[in-house]
Amino acid sequence: MKRVVFLCLAILVLCVPMMAQAAEFGDRTKDMAEVTGVRSGDGADKTRIVVDADKKVAFKQMVLSNPDRVVVDIPNAWISPKAKLTKSVDSRFVGAVRVAQFDPTTVRIVVETKVGKNNYKVFKLDGGEKPGRVVLDFGNLGPDTTGTNIALPDVKKPDTAKPATKPTTKPVEQKTPPVEEKQEPAATPKDEEDKGDEDPDIASITGMKGKVITIDPGHGGNDSGAIGPTGIMEKSVTLRIAKELAVLLRAEGATVYMTRTGDTEVAANGANATDIEELQARCDVANSHNSDIFVSIHMDSFSSGEVHGTTGYYYTKGSKNSERLADKIRQGVIDQIGTSSRGTQGANFYVIKHTDMPATLVEVAFISNPREEKLLDSEDGVKKAAQGIADGIADYFG
Repeated sequence: MKRVVFLCLAILVLCVPMMAQAAEFGDRTKDMAEVTGVRSGDGADKTRIVVDADKKVAFKQMVLSNPDRVVVDIPNAWISPKAKLTKSVDSRFVGAVRVAQFDPTTVRIVVETKVGKNNYKVFKLDGGEKPGRVVLDFGNLGPDTTGTNIALPDVKKPDTAKPATKPTTKPVEQKTPPVEEKQEPAATPKDEEDKGDEDPDIASITGMKGKVITIDPGHGGNDSGAIGPTGIMEKSVTLRIAKELAVLLRAEGATVYMTRTGDTEVAANGANATDIEELQARCDVANSHNSDIFVSIHMDSFSSGEVHGTTGYYYTKGSKNSERLADKIRQGVIDQIGTSSRGTQGANFYVIKHTDMPATLVEVAFISNPREEKLLDSEDGVKKAAQGIADGIADYFG
């Protein structure tokens, strides 16, 4: 009997410290993000690495040499035992990826790479089934990528000037006489999507593979939309962003239709169409192709040039998915171009009311605000706005 008592006491003595350690660990990590894994995909002109976490995360990045590495630190995070700590990547842009607990509250990701500073970017996506994601892209990320330390071949880019189908707009409360500006050449919409160049391995990890998306560059033709202080027209900015967005989505495996690909109306009778006929024609593009989502791109405007920010809209009586789509895209744009948030709001805009799928109208920024007009008329601003919308869409599909 005494032996049994002593044995029980011995087991208790051994277990109490372990239980205490487990409780201490649980208390320490309860408010921290758990890094659950690392995924990668290698495409024609870039490699994408995705770090998954169970909560929203922040990150810091740096570059180290001898050997060349890109280092990303995620503060207030810990590594799950399920996460693979070292991953070989069969890519000419990336050698290996290592994940480690750098200190008790910081997870460090180290990527072996020899690409130049302009050939990689790091950004985060929040929400969806994986609330916190840090994305690292390496390779040919744009036509202006210079300073590379490796030979990056010229990769044929999709012809973004190809026509695609038909277009979308919202009625303009107040029309201003158009100001002379260089216009996009007119293009005739067609009922064929342009698949562009797809990165199949990247598509397999982004959730975009097989999705059908209709993009609607707001306004067009005789409808300039709002006009900024220096004469920049809303219709031109929305088209530039839409074309850049289409390239990004197609590269990730999506089928993309655009309501317009040039400075045109969408309705069959062109400039003679009523506002409702024009708006319905835009809805018809999405509905006829059974799109998974519909995204209408616009610039906001106000009588005061001081008003600024980004707004996401969904149909007031629409689905929760429309609201979620609007919210994800609004946040994606803000993360990329640094505008302030004006929230995600219900509205009755025709194009989000009469489409059969989750739909949003995003007011990217205020073209009436001099700073935001300048930002959205720049190549960098257009690319970042498109990337923000693409990030939001990826987060929505999760």
